[in-house]
Amino acid sequence: MNEIERARRITWLVLVSGFVALWTLIATTIGVALRNGPVDWWRVAPALAAAAGFTWLSLRIVSAVLDRRYPTRQVVVAAVLALVTAGLGGADAIGFGWAIVCWVSIATLQMPWRRAYLIGAGAWAAGVALYVLVPGLSLFAMELDLPPDGLLGLSLLFYGVFCSAQLVSNRIWVWIWALAVEAHQGREAHTRLALTEERLRLARDLHDLVGHQLSAIAVKTELAVRLSDVDAGSARSEMAEVNQLTRKALKDLRQAVRGYRELDLTAELNSVKGVLEAAGVRCEVRLPHREPPGTVAPVFAYAVREAVTNVLKHSTATFCEITIRLLDHEAELSVRNDGVARRQAVDLGSGLTGMRERLAAVGGRMTAGPAGDGRFLLTAVVSLAQDG
Repeated sequence: MNEIERARRITWLVLVSGFVALWTLIATTIGVALRNGPVDWWRVAPALAAAAGFTWLSLRIVSAVLDRRYPTRQVVVAAVLALVTAGLGGADAIGFGWAIVCWVSIATLQMPWRRAYLIGAGAWAAGVALYVLVPGLSLFAMELDLPPDGLLGLSLLFYGVFCSAQLVSNRIWVWIWALAVEAHQGREAHTRLALTEERLRLARDLHDLVGHQLSAIAVKTELAVRLSDVDAGSARSEMAEVNQLTRKALKDLRQAVRGYRELDLTAELNSVKGVLEAAGVRCEVRLPHREPPGTVAPVFAYAVREAVTNVLKHSTATFCEITIRLLDHEAELSVRNDGVARRQAVDLGSGLTGMRERLAAVGGRMTAGPAGDGRFLLTAVVSLAQDG
């Protein structure tokens, strides 16, 4: 049994505890009546049958309320059975009349407060009226030596207190139960959201890794094939680099799955420059005099990787320029290439979407598009304020 099921059972037991009190008071009333003389079983027996039916129906009503349903028809039938129980058995507030109190406690559970109080007042009036108009078994009368006015006063007081107390207490318990359900659902939603975010993170990392590494491996493999007939040594060197790239890709994949991967900007710049030049793309890298601080360097490393992957996959560039500038309040990365002529500028790939998400996570922004003269420019800017 999980926590929410346990909370539901506890709430259900609290809500039906009034019916335990009902049968305890009925048994006590009948016991005292038997001690004082004969009992009119022709009235008590039907009252007991009505009380049994009322109890069975009320338990179903409580379960429906906890399922956030309001069984109006069953509530009306339960009201009739409660009145029959009280009318035949004697509408003593601490006897058969307790059925009216029990009905109020469950009938008002999902109503606005004003309507609930009106129904409570109506039940209070009905209970007192039955006590006055339909004489029957009464612990008040059998155990207390009071005049009729005193017994009526006790009936007025007890019905008023019990109806109000049961109405408020049961509604509070249902409110607490509703809060518990909402909290549980919120926790489940938070868990689902965390799982979705983790899947997105993993998918984004795998895209970055697979896209870049496979592009690099494809370029170097193609170069090795071209060199195999004219320069076997260079071909072997390229294949050795392919081997290193493959091992690095496997390592990065394992780290991405574990969630511990963080790229090194300097290593990434060296790597992409080597891949571009192996593909016949001249690459120039312009760096500031100091390292980008804090969270900027890993994000720029991802941005460089994705930008160069797109250069290799989507363009026929012969030149690529990578520039990083550190200003007073922000760091800027720009990647410019001259291969926009055959680039599908309207479809920049899902990798750039992932890059925007990474930049947004550190308060950055990104722009990408043709810059004129057949060039394509990607710019990423990150604020340095949060890094102090």
